[in-house]
Amino acid sequence: MTAIASKSRQSIFIAILLTLGMAVVILSALGFEYLGHYIPCELCLKERIPYYVGIPVALLAILSAALKMPATVTRLLLGIVVIAMLIGAGISIYHAGVEWKFWAGPSSCTSALDTISTNTADLLNDISNTHEPSCDKAALRIIGISLAGWNVVATLVLAVIGIFAVRKAA
Repeated sequence: MTAIASKSRQSIFIAILLTLGMAVVILSALGFEYLGHYIPCELCLKERIPYYVGIPVALLAILSAALKMPATVTRLLLGIVVIAMLIGAGISIYHAGVEWKFWAGPSSCTSALDTISTNTADLLNDISNTHEPSCDKAALRIIGISLAGWNVVATLVLAVIGIFAVRKAA
C-alpha cells in the first residue's frame, strides 16, 4: 500500500468520523425537540445551521477523497466544515452568554409555536408537555452546563477533528 493510498483512507475515515459527529449532535438536538418536547428558541435554531451546512459539505469531502480528487478539493471542503463549526462555536458561546446574563440576547428571541395543537382536546396535553422557549433561560442543564454550553464543546471538538482531517488530506 502506498503512502498516498494510506493518507487517502485516513482522510476518508476522519471525514466520516466528522460527519457522524455532526449527525449525532444535530440528531440529539432534534431528539430533545421532538421527543423531549423542548421547543427551540431562536438562538437554538441558529446553532443548528452550521450542522446543516457542515454535514453535506463533509459528505462531499468524503466523496472527494474516495474518488481520489485533488487533495486541495478535499482540503477545501474540510476547511469549510471547520469554518462552519467555528461559527457554530461562536453562536453557542453567544447563546451561553445570554443564558448566564453576560449580555442581552436578541429582542426577537421567540420560536414558532406551530407545533402546538389547535385541537382543544390535545391543547392541555401539549401545554403540559411543551417547555417555553427563551434564549436567556436554559431549558435543560446537564452537569450544570446548558445545551448551548455543550454545543460549544461539541463544535470545538468537531473543529479540531476537521483541522486534523485537513492536515491529513492527501
